[in-house]
Amino acid sequence: MNRNLAFIAIALFLWGIGEGMFFNFVPIYLDVQFALSKYQIGLILGAFGFFMAITHVPAGRLADRFGRKPLLLIAWLLGLVSTFIMGISNALPIFLVGLAGYGLTAFVSSPLSSYVTAARGKWPVATVLSLTTATFGMGMALGPVTGGWIGDHYGMRMSFLVAAGVFVFSTLSMIFIARQPIDHHDPDSPPPSLASNKSFIVLMGVLAFAIFAMYLAQPLTPNFLAGIRGLSLSETGLIFTIGALGNSLMAVTFSQINPRRGFLFAQVLVILFALFIWKGSSLPIFALGYFLLGGFRAGRPMVMAQARELVHESQMGITYGVMETVSAIVSIITPPIAGILFEMDPFIVYPVSIGMIVVSLLLSSIYMPRKESYA
Repeated sequence: MNRNLAFIAIALFLWGIGEGMFFNFVPIYLDVQFALSKYQIGLILGAFGFFMAITHVPAGRLADRFGRKPLLLIAWLLGLVSTFIMGISNALPIFLVGLAGYGLTAFVSSPLSSYVTAARGKWPVATVLSLTTATFGMGMALGPVTGGWIGDHYGMRMSFLVAAGVFVFSTLSMIFIARQPIDHHDPDSPPPSLASNKSFIVLMGVLAFAIFAMYLAQPLTPNFLAGIRGLSLSETGLIFTIGALGNSLMAVTFSQINPRRGFLFAQVLVILFALFIWKGSSLPIFALGYFLLGGFRAGRPMVMAQARELVHESQMGITYGVMETVSAIVSIITPPIAGILFEMDPFIVYPVSIGMIVVSLLLSSIYMPRKESYA
């Protein structure tokens, strides 16, 4: 591993610790601190997805044109400031400003993915992208149980402030990564645009449906565990920690699998997550469900590795930006729908999600590109 990947791994590990302290607790915090309904929480989470969605394509294009490191530093600093704002806010509007700012940091995904792809050396694309997921996941494994304990003893606001302190050290690590040269295509023989790349368009359609199906059961599960199953913040934090550990271990495991098969398997694991949350009745079963949910995050580099094979190197940033935008648009639509279903029946979202993932598996197996090896 070269020094740049090492500094990125450290930064992501620390960021995972900080984000894990508060992020999964946001739906509960909105419920307890501001007494919002589940539908209102779903709308806020959808708005959060909107702020994620509007940044990816511009960030990917800027990364391709001006370099990746400046965008990475901007994202890290914005996340630090936004988390601090959430921690000091007593009023809902101020908290939402911080939450929206944190949503904007999602633009880091495409520059980060293109940076590590370019820095991978002889590593396969799926392996190096899984590295970012694994190191972030290892940090997330430590964050939730810490955040839950802090929330139980000092209030959830303190979790945001402690997380902001951890983000300071993560940002310092990112300062030490090197700039990368900008990739260019041959002006006399430009690659086809993404809009005319039919294989890429089909892959994006498959990705959009798969993410919707897999994400539907997730946004309000923290509220389900706290409100319907009666778990404490510490118990919920323990579940989130086990889930983050699953993210990390799944990412490492999936990095050795053919990306196409890996993405199919990831969807099967999310079916098991929804089943265990739906039918489970004890903390170990809920924790196992969240551990298997690691397949959802581990599936992301599997699709990105497939997309990388369909585009030119000079299009890496915009390609990853489009993929992140597709994911973010789905995250806008999904939480309000989950909120409506939760208001109808807190249990119904899980069988609905399972049924949709089964359809997604069929579509994925038919339409995803077939390739035996990915460089």
